[in-house]
Amino acid sequence: MAGLDAILNDIDTDLDNALERLFAFLGIPSISTDPAYAGQCREAAAWLAADLTALGFATSVEETSLHPVVLAHKPKPGAPHVLFYGHYDVQPVDPLDLWTHPPFEPRLANDGGRKRIVARGASDDKGQVMTFVEACRAHLAMSGELPCGVTILIEGAEESGSQGLPEWVAANRDRLGCDVVLVCDTGMWDPRTPQITSSLRGLCYFEVKVTCADRDLHSGFFGGAARNPIHVLSRIVADLHDADGRVTVPGFYEGVHERPAEVIAQWRGLGMTAESLLGPIGLKEPAGEKGRLPLELVQSRPACDVNGIWGGYTAEGTKTVIASTASAKVSFRLVDDQDPAALATSFEAFVRERVPADCSVEIVTYKGSRAISLPFDMPELATAKAALEAEWGVPAVTVGAGGSIPIVGDFKRLLGKDTLLIGFGLDDDRIHSPNEKYDLTSFHKGTRSWARILAALGERG
Repeated sequence: MAGLDAILNDIDTDLDNALERLFAFLGIPSISTDPAYAGQCREAAAWLAADLTALGFATSVEETSLHPVVLAHKPKPGAPHVLFYGHYDVQPVDPLDLWTHPPFEPRLANDGGRKRIVARGASDDKGQVMTFVEACRAHLAMSGELPCGVTILIEGAEESGSQGLPEWVAANRDRLGCDVVLVCDTGMWDPRTPQITSSLRGLCYFEVKVTCADRDLHSGFFGGAARNPIHVLSRIVADLHDADGRVTVPGFYEGVHERPAEVIAQWRGLGMTAESLLGPIGLKEPAGEKGRLPLELVQSRPACDVNGIWGGYTAEGTKTVIASTASAKVSFRLVDDQDPAALATSFEAFVRERVPADCSVEIVTYKGSRAISLPFDMPELATAKAALEAEWGVPAVTVGAGGSIPIVGDFKRLLGKDTLLIGFGLDDDRIHSPNEKYDLTSFHKGTRSWARILAALGERG
């Protein structure tokens, strides 16, 4: 096999071609949440499958209950085998008028000396997917083979809750055998410090609809006498937290563990403050549990948020009405051993006991996911950390992430394998927002990082 230096040099010299390939991928508006773009989702799957086939992977595009998955295999008998996961679908672009350039016309912009790839999906997740593909391309170009066996699984419905994917994985688990799963849908600690995400919070999501009168009422005729569902719902929402920021749903903290003192000391040494976390978004004071580090609040403590609330008249001008219904969407981020099913039961009881007897409530419970965490003695974790340090020149930070990637839990449950979450996105990438970007350095050094990690995993074998 060619030496690693030759492979890294190939990545450097082929960067312009890699960008051309990425731009072609980014130009496909594969918006999974809008049925009008189902054809473009299929087009993105076909584009990626063709690229992987050209690299010598045995590739197929396979149906799920929503958008197809791309599955590609390149085994290497006697060597370790990895399963790489990503997604080709992207978020909607609204509001379109806030984009400074059409979202599916990718471009390279220069912002204060930082070159950035700007397009919807640049960071989430097409740019990240292509860092791994380009690393494989360099190994194959220089050596004619990969240092370890590789299976690539790229889905098209991650932004739609991975609809259909767990069922597909369960039905195809015999085709997904591996030693470890690799996911590149996370980020770095800062633009110069790589990060391995060691845990993900779980998720529970609900929609609550309170109904009082059988129709909207004139507030002059009924105000003061008729029950107002917006008031009822507002009280429920207000009761979700106490004055110290703790969630008040009974049993909510069952399964939540305190971190060892040495771990808290390590996190404190990373220097994240309320100002550094909240200042860039125009805030100052943490709103969660009092006495916790900002890093704890966003990655190792559970949380509850109201994601939307509506009812009554909200258009221009006045309308003196008492609405008949009011609704809210409520989510919980879970950690450690919190049980989504137990929380759903407790939350429903919490809501119902606050609804007056002559009113009613409907509660829709969406699929929940448990939190996941890596074992700290996982040998592949040490291998990946060493490879990242070799590329970036500084030790990789190992911390948790506040978000959820439910399929990671499914990989553990269905395949029995842990997942290394290694991404190169940055906090200012504006994912899910107008003018999404991916730093050129993230794309370039991310590709070099995966080349090193694949080589190091192959050497372990």
